[in-house]
Amino acid sequence: MSLADRDGLIWMDGEMVPWREAKVHVLTHTFHYGLGVFEGVRAYNTSDRGTCIFRLQEHTDRLFRSAHILGMKMPFDKETLNKAQKEVVRENNLEEGYLRPMCFLGSEGMGLRADNLNTHVMVAAWEWPSYMDPDARDKGIKVRTSSYTRHHVNITMCKAKANGNYMNSMLALQEALDCGYDEAMLLDNEGYVAEGSGENIFIIRDGVLYTPDLTSALEGITRDTLITLAIDEGLEIREKRITRDEVYIADEAFFTGTAAEVTPIREVDNRAIGSGTRGPITEKLQTQYFDQVHGRREDYPEWLTLVE
Repeated sequence: MSLADRDGLIWMDGEMVPWREAKVHVLTHTFHYGLGVFEGVRAYNTSDRGTCIFRLQEHTDRLFRSAHILGMKMPFDKETLNKAQKEVVRENNLEEGYLRPMCFLGSEGMGLRADNLNTHVMVAAWEWPSYMDPDARDKGIKVRTSSYTRHHVNITMCKAKANGNYMNSMLALQEALDCGYDEAMLLDNEGYVAEGSGENIFIIRDGVLYTPDLTSALEGITRDTLITLAIDEGLEIREKRITRDEVYIADEAFFTGTAAEVTPIREVDNRAIGSGTRGPITEKLQTQYFDQVHGRREDYPEWLTLVE
């Protein structure tokens, strides 16, 4: 079914609009130039609290940081956006779902120097059960090092989750898929591992977790969640520059992201990672993560926002 043709409601600039009527003009500035910001957020059906949005406040905070980085003036405050996200889940009768808040520049003007543009905000939510093949959670995925370089900090703003940045991701992912892989691994401009097309990456060697430091990579909320869970498990975490061949000889590797959740990596560039399947530490952290988002752990109750 087309995303444009379905029942439901979308929040647009402060109002709930019928799904099929949630439209913008073809001369919308962000549509032409890509300057906008967005979030990917998930709601889960928890064991005893009903439907909750996972780390809602952190996602809203990052949305506002992204807008600030790009110089976009936000017409609503954070409390309003939090309420809007809860509302779209509730009004669309979702027990679980994916949320997409986005801020974009309107059709008030055109051209690179347009200075009379207004920031518009929308929030949609729909069912999206699994970003990867469901078997990928258990078996892991095959990854290809991309020929496309990840953004440099002085070329695009890497700390902003910006619409236009994802053209780089789409090219890398399509290249990987065309070559028979499931996902891409992008290197930064100096040749060090940055992240996946839409995920942060972790590797494990001798019981220690390593993840790239945050230069070209996005400051992932799921990444932060896994670091917290790993520390709680007594695991050592090191943020450092990682080379491609370090990934090849890792005992385990996995991707993290709101859409990808915790996805094991079984192979990179035709080289098996560890035993070529999900490793024990990855499995343990993956279990902890799913227990956390579904409300089966008592720790960090503030990470779950009830959809009332």
